[in-house]
Amino acid sequence: MQSLKIICPNGHLGFAPLRTASFQLGVAAGPHYIAADSGSDDVGPVPLGADICTSPESWQRHDLEQMLLASRKIGVPMIIGSSGDTGSNSRVDLYVRIIKDLAAKHGLKKFRLGYFYSEVDPQYLRAKIRAGDKVLGLDGRPDLAESELDASERIVAMAGVHPFIALLRQGADVIIGGRSSDAAIFAAPAIHHGFPEDLSYYLGKVLECASFCAEPYGGKETVLGEITRQDVKVTAMHPPQRCTVASVAGHAMYERSNPYQEFVAGGMLDMTHCRYEQFDERTTRITGPRFVPADVTRVKLEGSGKVGERYVGLCGIRDPYTIANVDRVIEWARNQVRERFGSAGYELHYTVYGRDGVMGELEPLRDKPGHELCVLVQGVAPSSEMAEEVAMIGLRQMFYARLPDVKGTAGSVAFPLDEVLRASPAYRWTLNHTVAVSDPMELFRTHLSEAGI
Repeated sequence: MQSLKIICPNGHLGFAPLRTASFQLGVAAGPHYIAADSGSDDVGPVPLGADICTSPESWQRHDLEQMLLASRKIGVPMIIGSSGDTGSNSRVDLYVRIIKDLAAKHGLKKFRLGYFYSEVDPQYLRAKIRAGDKVLGLDGRPDLAESELDASERIVAMAGVHPFIALLRQGADVIIGGRSSDAAIFAAPAIHHGFPEDLSYYLGKVLECASFCAEPYGGKETVLGEITRQDVKVTAMHPPQRCTVASVAGHAMYERSNPYQEFVAGGMLDMTHCRYEQFDERTTRITGPRFVPADVTRVKLEGSGKVGERYVGLCGIRDPYTIANVDRVIEWARNQVRERFGSAGYELHYTVYGRDGVMGELEPLRDKPGHELCVLVQGVAPSSEMAEEVAMIGLRQMFYARLPDVKGTAGSVAFPLDEVLRASPAYRWTLNHTVAVSDPMELFRTHLSEAGI
């Protein structure tokens, strides 16, 4: 095989439905694989902790159906990673069930369906800690302690290329993956077919978010990546889009603390010396990435733990004096909650949109709020009844806040809704760590079954 082509129709399968027109153009281009990532920790810790998806099943089913029918029609493998947003075992089972349902619905000929799980038994990690094997924290976190392990509802490991390659070697036609490195989903088939790791991992990096590597911006459009033993080329399938030197190089830096490095289980992709060339109007050619193998294979872990039940409320502020003193208004409301519940056993959060709702204390214009503000109030507590009351007091007491120089009795905040609303329970990230493994398949169980008739 001189070159390998992979199309990616969606950077987060099911989060919003893929665009079918550009997808069909990608299918017509003759890919050897159809692949997509279906997960992200961008959605926060709730889906992992609660073991749910963030999007309607109908959207996910739509994307899976488009990809499955195309892959079976042209006879090429289909690969999904991080099933159902989190890659938990139940999300893998959900996607396996959907694939089997779709195969029966469309009367597809029998094919081999491979899948793997990524959930980690806490006792495995507890044994590591007690044996003195450090589970290292990322992004400034301390090494994993048993207390954080105890606080975790669910833990997943992030797979590299290894379980995908294992299932391809077993002849899987469709692979449904647990939690996975975005890049590994696409790098795996390239490595499986003997292409260099350097270029294979770059292929994965550029394809992971589909049309995010093209311009003008447009989500959920298909892109095609082609790898040879000398280079990677990436082409936009949506006619108005182009993969340019700027758009492709810019995407290589996307979501990086270091714009030149991408870590996966088993090593690091170094993009420092990548060279980008405009190959044709809609295609960019890339050379020069380098894969640096790790001395010890470390696998990333993600864990989520429940904080409590949650209610939310909203209010708007237009009065200039109240805006100038919004922190005093918030503190007044906080004090009323303290009088009712004390200072512990619950959480009360205020997010001030129009001042620092997005960046918080990092906002450089924090001292220059807008002419009107929206305040989101969140009450979190062990029971839903307490959470509702915390949120209600925290919200309504903003109306009654007493400020110096205010003579009138009318409140200076407005409520779009008179009640607080029940939200999903609050969760927090308990694990963002890495664990050393002697075998890169140690945490991933693969299975092979059949679907179709």
